[in-house]
Amino acid sequence: MHGSDQKLSKSLNIWEVIGISIALMAPSMAANINPQGPASVVGTAVPLAFLIAAIGVALVSYGFIRLTQAFNHAGSVYGLVGKTLGPRTGVVAGWGLLGTYTFYSVVSTMATGVFGTALLDQLGLVSDAGDGIIPFIIGGLGLVAIVSLAVSSVKRGTRLLLIVEGATVVLILLTALVVLFKLITGTAPDGQTFTMSVFSVPEGLDTSTIFLGVVFGFLSFAGFEAAATMGEEANAPRRDIPKAILGVVIFGGLYFTFVTAIEVMGFGANSAGMEKFVGSGSLLGDLGSSYIGSWVGLLITLGVTISAMGCLLACVVGAARMLFALGRDADIATFSKVSEKSKVPTTAVYWVAGAVVVFTVFWKLAFGAVAFDVFVGSGVIGTLILLVVYGLATIGAIKFLFFSGKQRAPKWEIVIPLLGLAMLVYTLFRNVWPLPTTGAGQAYDVITITWILLAVIGVLVAPKTAKKMGDRINADENLVETS
Repeated sequence: MHGSDQKLSKSLNIWEVIGISIALMAPSMAANINPQGPASVVGTAVPLAFLIAAIGVALVSYGFIRLTQAFNHAGSVYGLVGKTLGPRTGVVAGWGLLGTYTFYSVVSTMATGVFGTALLDQLGLVSDAGDGIIPFIIGGLGLVAIVSLAVSSVKRGTRLLLIVEGATVVLILLTALVVLFKLITGTAPDGQTFTMSVFSVPEGLDTSTIFLGVVFGFLSFAGFEAAATMGEEANAPRRDIPKAILGVVIFGGLYFTFVTAIEVMGFGANSAGMEKFVGSGSLLGDLGSSYIGSWVGLLITLGVTISAMGCLLACVVGAARMLFALGRDADIATFSKVSEKSKVPTTAVYWVAGAVVVFTVFWKLAFGAVAFDVFVGSGVIGTLILLVVYGLATIGAIKFLFFSGKQRAPKWEIVIPLLGLAMLVYTLFRNVWPLPTTGAGQAYDVITITWILLAVIGVLVAPKTAKKMGDRINADENLVETS
């Protein structure tokens, strides 16, 4: 039995659950910086890469939706995979998602620094173009502020950040519509025009190369499953969490595909346009300034800076819940403590924040990286780990729904998770093979593989702990199937 100090408080309604997923996905921040990651590799086909990722996420979300209709758990995939594929595999999945959320905390910290610097630059207060120390300072201050919020009331924070995120997304969509109108009517600056070529493979580029960009699409969508980590804090988890996941996936697919297409066309679907695209400090901020007015660009950059902090809160909250769930079942008291006052796992939050600082400093010193380089590196690593986690969750859903002696879904639906699994496997393969032999790219694969292997080795060398965690999973009231 778990002690009373290891239980989380049920207090979140469906909109606050959606808030966690939206905050972690951070659509305004993601659309403003993530497309730059693959642009140098796939060129004008960035929207195509995001469209493929949207399809993949829609297929993968099927398993999460079905499983969260039956189960809920603070450990998300740790509990879901542990229940369907066994405790050892569950630990590997949980450890993987802990890694993803932690690396994504680094992503959000650096994004806060990059956009905060761009905002100050637009205001004429600094001249740092993101190449110096200022983004690291701003990101660090953002991390301190978010940690203080994460150890207090998650409910209070999610409401505020959802409002800010929503307002920024509306402004971005209105800006995108203005840009689209000017592209179609031929009144865009510098002669940019509307073109559907952004959804085709550029000449001279191999089709499989597009999947190097798809990983950044998954990075942008990552967070759709974050609602599952609130399974023990939602008032009606088995009703609200599946709805939250489905709604976020549908919104994200339409939003990212549309906005990235407008961004590429807005800068110009050619080599000169893509050069400006990659060099932009705030994609939508710059488009807002050039197509409407500087005040719009300023508002968007302010909004995405706050969005980055909202994403950071959601990542820290998600990672802390994962660490809490793993620590609770492994009887590691340090990680399973819950604050008497706030009813959140405060110690786990501090450990996650410490890991963010350590990785950021390491990456900066090891590779002489600027803030955007740290953003890209942690984003790729976190997403590669996430693809493995999504794969395990999908396999678990297939087994549970179709091969566990009880038919829980129409047989034809098995096609959906199988297609999702195929896309995950190919995207992962294309991004890790052939293995890079030099530079930071080599570290991406090494850190990803090492993180997963740590969990695999851990469950093999500590069978008693793995069994204990398995018994806890099987006995957990949150993982008892509903009819």
